[in-house]
Amino acid sequence: MLSAAPLCGFLNLLKPPGCSSAAAVGYVRRLLGGVKAGHAGTLDPEAAGVLPVMVGKAARLFDDLQDKEKAYVAEVAFGVATDTQDAQGRAIAVGDRYPDAQALAQALRAFEGEQWQTPPSYSAVKQDGKRLYQLARAGVEAQAQPRRVVAHELRLMRMTGDHGALLSVRCSKGFYVRTLCHDLGRALGCPAHLRFLLRTQSGPFTLETALPLEEVARRAREGRLRLIPPETALSRLPCVQAPAALAFAARTGQTMPWRAFAPLLPPEAAQGAPFFLRLDGELLGVAVRMGDGVRLRTWLGA
Repeated sequence: MLSAAPLCGFLNLLKPPGCSSAAAVGYVRRLLGGVKAGHAGTLDPEAAGVLPVMVGKAARLFDDLQDKEKAYVAEVAFGVATDTQDAQGRAIAVGDRYPDAQALAQALRAFEGEQWQTPPSYSAVKQDGKRLYQLARAGVEAQAQPRRVVAHELRLMRMTGDHGALLSVRCSKGFYVRTLCHDLGRALGCPAHLRFLLRTQSGPFTLETALPLEEVARRAREGRLRLIPPETALSRLPCVQAPAALAFAARTGQTMPWRAFAPLLPPEAAQGAPFFLRLDGELLGVAVRMGDGVRLRTWLGA
């Protein structure tokens, strides 16, 4: 178990295939004695890889994590399209005009950059308060609305057996790699689906430092499990010490004068960019400029 209290930080979890994101978070929650925990971005049950888990008050930083870039290694399989756009679905189209590496690499270029993408019917997107996959399983026809997403980089790594190809994908939040595979099939005239997915990065969390569930459990039993502090996980945010004269105002959530912080922060903070605020070695939370003042936007203190 962790000895520090209250808990506030992150775990970089290596989610195995066949386990839902909710189940992985539930496992962590039980290990930590029922403390509040949540994941920063769903990973499909059959997918594997990086799943950031927010523990305690760190869950309040969800929006700061969600906007960050994601990276995947994906295998697209040509010849069959499915209703879920992955290997777990029912076949809805077949074809044998399998593309070669040159054609696939060229097609990928058309999907780079900002674009409209329609999430799959079997997804966690909500419609009228229900998840689309819940509606689909109940036999209710539902169509997600197209959304703006960004594919920062799409690269063909190599062709694989059984008419497949391994892709490297760097993208924005909300981007469905399953849908990319499905749309690639349509663009190339050969139905396709996602065969395999590994998330290698989610914002500041990478595959190299992700912990398998078994390792998390072992460290918890041995009392060696340590959370990643918010300042480490979100190191892009500057961190400043509140002046001693403003200690009472900082601890009670009052507005503090911007002029006391301006010399300590980068220029973007003057435009409203968030920053961490500390006091006497304690992390109080995330603050932002509001007019001529500064207020804590997200409270993380004890």
